[in-house]
Amino acid sequence: MLTEVEMAGVGFIGLGVMGRPMAGHILDGISPDGRELVLLDSGRGNADALIERGAVGVATARAVAEACDLVVVMLPDLPQLRDLLDGPDGLAAGVRAPVVLVICSTVSPDGVRELDAELAETSGGLLRVVDAPVSGGEVGAVAGTMSIMVGGPRGLVDQVLPVLDLMGTPAHLGPLGAGQVAKACNQLICAAQVAAIAEAAVVAERAGLDVGRLLTLLQGGYAASTILADKAARFAEKDYTVSGAAKFMVKDLAAYRAEADRTGTSTLIADRLHDAFTDLTAQGLGDQDTSVVQAYVAGRVAAAG
Repeated sequence: MLTEVEMAGVGFIGLGVMGRPMAGHILDGISPDGRELVLLDSGRGNADALIERGAVGVATARAVAEACDLVVVMLPDLPQLRDLLDGPDGLAAGVRAPVVLVICSTVSPDGVRELDAELAETSGGLLRVVDAPVSGGEVGAVAGTMSIMVGGPRGLVDQVLPVLDLMGTPAHLGPLGAGQVAKACNQLICAAQVAAIAEAAVVAERAGLDVGRLLTLLQGGYAASTILADKAARFAEKDYTVSGAAKFMVKDLAAYRAEADRTGTSTLIADRLHDAFTDLTAQGLGDQDTSVVQAYVAGRVAAAG
């Protein structure tokens, strides 16, 4: 339950696979305090279940800002957020008092810093940004156990931590952009694990092993990981039904490479992983789950043979 916060509404924009359960946890946590969860209702039915549970649906981003002092966004990237910020019905147009925009999407660190500077200037300091990208996938979003990487000034972060606590475990890692740097590092590790499991599954299958039994066995050794546990069945059954779309790794790994360049870091695997996800997306596989790397690897091996 929230404590020591103002009783203005909490907004949420971006009710996708992860956004819906995230918003649901916020609704459950703020309702006993008399606060409203205000949703941008696209009219496509994504908000219906939450509205039935007591959330308020509005038709414009402007209306979200007018009712809230904190707005969480879970959108694919900054261009989609900028579209919602601009115009007479945009979120920025509804800001009349201080509002904190909490970006839980995975975007570039520099993009977040630039956006905050722009919004602070155009709003007279009323609209500010905290970056809080999340990790844990759909499973973590549903369970409310996500790791939340937070960047921003201490005063603003303190305002949003009680809401972030409702969705998982937040950690304030540094100034604005720190959360996105952390998430870029997270995505490098996740991409490497997915690619490694995918390649190993292809080799094992072609060598005559039972891939399902192999991956179950590996979960008891040093190869064990959350990704292996969550996606073992997908690799064994070649089920690439989307949970986290592979195409999003292209921007995530690009952000990691940019931060590596900015810090003067020579990378070992980031370039190859970025090239692989870029190539598989160009081949039309990007809308499937990241585990589709398995099919990509199999196709490359077959073509090379």
